[in-house]
Amino acid sequence: MPGGLLTDLYELNMAASYLRRGMDRTATFSLFVRGLPKARGFLVAAGLESCLELLESFSFTGVELEALGSMGFDDRALSDFSTLRFQGEVWAVPEGRIVYSEEPVLEVTAPIAIAQLVETVLLNQITLHTTLASKAARYAIAAEGRRLVEFAFRRTHGLEAAMAVARASALAGFTATSNVEAASRYGLDVAGTMAHSFIESFPTEGEAFRAFAEDHPGRTTFLVDTYDTLGGVRAAIDTIHDLGLGGELGVRLDSGDLDALARGARALLDDAGLTHAHIFASGGLDELEVHELVRAGAPVDAFGIGTQLGVSADAPYIDSVYKLVEFGGRAVMK
Repeated sequence: MPGGLLTDLYELNMAASYLRRGMDRTATFSLFVRGLPKARGFLVAAGLESCLELLESFSFTGVELEALGSMGFDDRALSDFSTLRFQGEVWAVPEGRIVYSEEPVLEVTAPIAIAQLVETVLLNQITLHTTLASKAARYAIAAEGRRLVEFAFRRTHGLEAAMAVARASALAGFTATSNVEAASRYGLDVAGTMAHSFIESFPTEGEAFRAFAEDHPGRTTFLVDTYDTLGGVRAAIDTIHDLGLGGELGVRLDSGDLDALARGARALLDDAGLTHAHIFASGGLDELEVHELVRAGAPVDAFGIGTQLGVSADAPYIDSVYKLVEFGGRAVMK
């Protein structure tokens, strides 16, 4: 996608005036966050790769120029836009690094028209990816080394956000994603079990477990809370023993008192000689709840994280800005 229309109208208005008046001196714009969201002591920089891809492809196609003409731009403006390409320099904090408020995350130095035009899309990408990576980092800290799997696809605000959260969570230390497209696109590990609907589609929970284990012998983590959670653990144990399953085994808890249920599940698994079977917990967890479970010593080996991460529920945006700091060798500030 060339990307010339990925901007706000006022950027085009300003760029047209700069170009018409021959204002082609170099400008430097600095992108930073004015203040940290509440309950955030730091941010994790992310989104640089997509920014660079957009800058490298920036141009206006014939169709896009026609669209601008229909919006009121005259032939002179369209002619000036037609030859625009990004020719400049980008300085940025590497993705995955900690950043703070008032600290430049990315700076663009280029002729003022093009540097102005890319403001909107750079803010869009850095805001989205940094917001999500920062939220994911909080989970990584809370989990204290336990595995984290990103489950947010179905609750994100659109497809682009789903791809962004899978990538950002991997950047922050998550071990896998449920998002198949993101796993393929970014080379991530993919993980998933089954839904309650699968269990409900069989006459009994045990029959569902057996069918799943026979069909997917390498993915035998059983969702045990459809009916009675500890009863589900017993049914999973019976299936494992009946089929002689080995390798990586586990049970998933998706509701209820996860601390108490994890302890009960661990006791049943250990008593059955399945000390190597893991316990996977999910169910709308935020990072504070993960922290509480870990600090309480709940025997949870991995967490599935969805909605709260996918929309960064407690801090859904950052106050990012893109300010002109130098023009034609002259420092400026608002």
